[in-house]
Amino acid sequence: MKLLPGLSFSLKRAVGITAAKQKFARATGIPTTRAGLERKIGSMILGAVTGGKKRRR
Repeated sequence: MKLLPGLSFSLKRAVGITAAKQKFARATGIPTTRAGLERKIGSMILGAVTGGKKRRR
C-alpha cells in the first residue's frame, strides 16, 4: 500500500543523471533517448532520399 498516491522516487533524478543527459542533448543536438535518436535518424534518411526537407506553405 502506498502512503502518498502519485508520489514516486527516481534515483536517476536524485543523482543528477537526467539533468546531465538533458544538458548534453541540448548542447550537442544529439538526442539521448532511443525514440529521439530513431526520429532524428529517420528524418535524415528521408531527407536524403527525397532531396531535402520540404517546407509547407
